[in-house]
Amino acid sequence: MHWNVISAKYLDGYRLAVTFADGNSGVVDLEKQIRAGGVFARLADLKAFQQFQINPDFGVICWGDDVDIAPETLYEEAVGKPTAAMVAESSGKYTTKRKKRTAGSS
Repeated sequence: MHWNVISAKYLDGYRLAVTFADGNSGVVDLEKQIRAGGVFARLADLKAFQQFQINPDFGVICWGDDVDIAPETLYEEAVGKPTAAMVAESSGKYTTKRKKRTAGSS
């Protein structure tokens, strides 16, 4: 996919410079995700955070075998626009159907 990560470099804090398969690149700051805890809690230790790698089979940044972050999420932050898949997925979420009014209803 065009949003697969092909390279990543640690910058500082929880920021990474990433390059995607389509040639776009940018910087992502993962502090918000890490501070939220959950599966990312162990990455609060900067030494652990810096031990990321790219899984070439899936184009994701991962930490070990159990923590990764979706490349389309990184793409949206780094490039400033959602992937086509994200747009298609969300297109039906924000529409509502109006009820037809019948004679005599208010």
